[in-house]
Amino acid sequence: MGSTFDEAKGRAKEAVGDLTDNEDLQREGKADQVGADIKEAAENAKDKVGDAVDTVKDKMDRD
Repeated sequence: MGSTFDEAKGRAKEAVGDLTDNEDLQREGKADQVGADIKEAAENAKDKVGDAVDTVKDKMDRD
């Protein structure tokens, strides 16, 4: 959820920067979007690691 908000915030900043010819705001918006992508990738990696740990625990419990 947090990465979705950051993505939207970044798009809004970039759009306002485009409309006002504010290059700093455009860059800040793009940076927010990149940050959101990184945050989402980290969340996905965390989920995959958690799933792998659960799989190993399940295997150990069965043995």
